[in-house]
Amino acid sequence: MAADVAVPNPGPTTTATGVREVPEPRAEVWSALAVLEPYCAVCDVSYVVGAAAEPGVGTTFVCSPGRLDGAAPKPGAPQGEIVDWAPPRLVTTRLELTPETWTTRIELADTDDGGTRVTMTITHQPTGGGRVVRRLQRGAMRRLVQRTVDAELDKVPAHVARVADVG
Repeated sequence: MAADVAVPNPGPTTTATGVREVPEPRAEVWSALAVLEPYCAVCDVSYVVGAAAEPGVGTTFVCSPGRLDGAAPKPGAPQGEIVDWAPPRLVTTRLELTPETWTTRIELADTDDGGTRVTMTITHQPTGGGRVVRRLQRGAMRRLVQRTVDAELDKVPAHVARVADVG
């Protein structure tokens, strides 16, 4: 007979969504937002992508603040995985940090004038801490997740411009 194992109960999720339209076509926006390059100057983050030949569901990555320039990420750097991949319209990543998990879903759709509508949904889920602490932090967490969505959407034009400059 198997023994009962206590499984920690993850905390409640907090989700926020925002939309931003840009004049560039969807393929260009996809290249700017869905491709994990070794270094993103817009976000000042380096990515080390797993061994997958082509990105897709299951592709893993590690992200680290700043430029790594070939150095390995520090131990404990956030670990990520692509969990949805439908080019050129949808990518979802999950980022595991020690006390929490962040999931970012980016959906792209054509606009009537040839541009792209970017819908971003970010979900935060604590993986530790007590129920009382999480309850006390709930309002602050809602505001943080919405500010994160807004800040990431504000960066979309800079991401697209960076790809256009490189291409």
